Amino acid sequence: MRTRRGVCYPRTDVCFEKRDAVIRSRKMGFSGDDDDAVLLRWKRRRCDGNGRDFFDTLPDDLVLCILSRLGSAASRPSDFVNVLLTCKRLKGLALNPMVLFKASSKTFAVRAKNWSDDAHRFLKLCADAGNVEACYTLGMIRFYCLQNRGSGASLMAKAAIGSHAGALYSLAVIQFNGSGSSKNDKDLRAGVALCARAAFLGHVDAMRELGHCLQDGYGVRQNVTEGRRFLVQANARELAAALLLARSLIARHRPLEGGATVAGGCPLLSDFGCNVPAPEAHPANQFLTEWFGSRQVGPLGPRLCSHAGCGRPETRKHEFRRCSVCGAVNYCSRACQALDWKTRHKVECTPVERWIDEDRDAGGDNDVAADAEGDVEMVDS
Repeated sequence: MRTRRGVCYPRTDVCFEKRDAVIRSRKMGFSGDDDDAVLLRWKRRRCDGNGRDFFDTLPDDLVLCILSRLGSAASRPSDFVNVLLTCKRLKGLALNPMVLFKASSKTFAVRAKNWSDDAHRFLKLCADAGNVEACYTLGMIRFYCLQNRGSGASLMAKAAIGSHAGALYSLAVIQFNGSGSSKNDKDLRAGVALCARAAFLGHVDAMRELGHCLQDGYGVRQNVTEGRRFLVQANARELAAALLLARSLIARHRPLEGGATVAGGCPLLSDFGCNVPAPEAHPANQFLTEWFGSRQVGPLGPRLCSHAGCGRPETRKHEFRRCSVCGAVNYCSRACQALDWKTRHKVECTPVERWIDEDRDAGGDNDVAADAEGDVEMVDS
């Protein structure tokens, strides 16, 4: 039961406090008929002299500050949504733009199976409040899932203006692939510029993508030395982030997940003998993976990026590039290809004999070309 004063029942501590008050009254010689009077005195002690709940006496500024801290530290949507269901006053204050502006990305980690108009409306409120995480998450959902390309790209651009590294990298992938448009609409120079901005903000995948672009001369003048420097820096940042995650898990007495290299651990560090937890995918990528995982993909539907932590689908046929050896997997970017190569595809990739025969007939060389991190090249589909 919920009351106007925001008190939620049942509460264990409150029930025990009531029970103790009644027991004490009976030990003092009061009969059971006086239990209502005891409870009335107990309720008065929890209120001020005017009979109002102490929560009603808290100023709005203090409650807004508390709700802002709660939203920024939420680990799941229910941590914040439960506040909205408590009472009218908390619901009104929780939807204040100042609170929505500081909400964390975990607050928007809605499951694809739970997607509804209410969830869409809540994300829209947060995006209108200027929350860059909400802009990015809703932009990805609109662009790829709802196929509202213009609105989705605009929301991601709004997040990118707010220096959101993930939004900058996603826009770079869109420019590299010409997503939502034709193949002739690719803008490689714009993609490199967006990757450079995201790499400056510390985005690991953007650093890796920029390193490959510099090494291959893809959309920028070729500079192998500078490209390799970005790849090394990406691995160093990934190692630092993974070790911090492992340290936090140990501090909370939680065992590390995954004992084998393929099943768990940081993908690009397994060759160096390190086995640390893989980074958690962004809620937007998790939503895409669940959304398209429950829908038909493959020959009759959109192909997904083969990297498990990405979830991006093709917006047109043969948009992504495929592995040059087996042709069985395809990726939206070189960064996703490098990650998936070390975690899974390295042990599964086998040459297709038909491709070798066709290439031999054409007089070409079908040797596997390896880049700085040991993974194979991709070719256009």
